[in-house]
Amino acid sequence: MIELPEATPTDVDGVQIDLISGARMENLASMEKIRLILDGVRDGNIVILEEGLSPDEESKLIEVTMTEISPDEFNGIEIETYPRSETADRSFLDRLMGRESTKKLTVIGPANQIQTLHKDENLISALVSRK
Repeated sequence: MIELPEATPTDVDGVQIDLISGARMENLASMEKIRLILDGVRDGNIVILEEGLSPDEESKLIEVTMTEISPDEFNGIEIETYPRSETADRSFLDRLMGRESTKKLTVIGPANQIQTLHKDENLISALVSRK
C-alpha cells in the first residue's frame, strides 16, 4: 500500500488538505491511486490532485467507494473536477485516437464534509466543514 508521509498532529482544530502532485501519481497503478485517495478521504482529509484521474480511474474510484460505504463509518466521497477543454493539452493525434488528457485539477473529500457551492471551467468553490 502506498502511504503519504504522516503530517505532524497539532492541537489546531481544522481540516487536513493533501495536495498530490502529478509526479507523485504518475508511477502508481490505478488501484494504488484509488487506495491512496480513499485512505486519505476515509481519514477525513480533502485530497487535491494536480492532474486528476483518467475517466476509467474515476469510474473505478466511484465503484470502490460504493462498496466501502458504511452508515456509521464512511459516507462516501464528493468529487469535483474542472471540465476538460476539448483541445487543451491534446495533440491532433491524441484527439484522432480518442485519447483523453488527465491534466485537470480534481478535489475529492468526504461526502459529509465537502459541499460544492459553484463549479465552472475556471473555478471550483466548495464549503468544507470539520468532522
